[in-house]
Amino acid sequence: MTFASILGIMIMSMLINNVVLSQFLGICPFLGVSKKVDTASGMGAAVIFVITIASVIAALIYTFILDPLGLSYLNTIVFILVIAALVQFVEMFLKKCIPSLYSALGVFLPLITTNCAVLGVVLLNVQEDYNILESVVNGLATAVGFAIAIIILAGLREKMKYNDIPKPIQGMPLVMFTSGLMAIAFCGFSGLK
Repeated sequence: MTFASILGIMIMSMLINNVVLSQFLGICPFLGVSKKVDTASGMGAAVIFVITIASVIAALIYTFILDPLGLSYLNTIVFILVIAALVQFVEMFLKKCIPSLYSALGVFLPLITTNCAVLGVVLLNVQEDYNILESVVNGLATAVGFAIAIIILAGLREKMKYNDIPKPIQGMPLVMFTSGLMAIAFCGFSGLK
C-alpha cells in the first residue's frame, strides 16, 4: 500500500464518489440539517466522528472475528449495533458538553444511527476488501465529503434566504434544485481518476 493508493482512496471518497451527491446516501440529514452553517458543521463533525470510528471498529471486528469464523453473513447486524452504540456516545457527549448543538441537531442526531451513509461506508469497506488502514481512510474521507457537501449546501441556503425567489419554488423545491446542481458540479471531479 502506497501513499498514492491512500490518496486515491481519499479523493475518490471525498469528491468523485461523494456519499451524498454521487451515491445519494444520507439525504435525510443532508436536507434537514443544512439550514444554517453552524448546525451543518456540527452535524458534519458528528458524522465524521461516527463514520471514522465505525470504520475502525467494523474493520477490526470483520478482520479478526467475523471473517475468520465464517460469520460474514452477520456483517449488517453487527455493524448496525456498532453504529448505534457510537451514536449514543455522541448524543450523550453533545447533550453534556455542547447542549446548544444538541438541541439544534434535534431529531437528526439519533437519525445518524439509521443514516444509510454510515452503514454504506462500513459495508463498502468490506465489499471493496479494504484492509484496516484503507477502511479508516475511506471512512474518514467519505465523512469529510459528507461534511463538505452539507456545509456548502447550508451556506447556499443561508444566502438564498435573502433573495427574491418565486413562491412556487421557495423552500424544499429550491433546496432540491440546488442539491442537483451541486451533484452535477461534483461530477466534474470524475476527471481526477
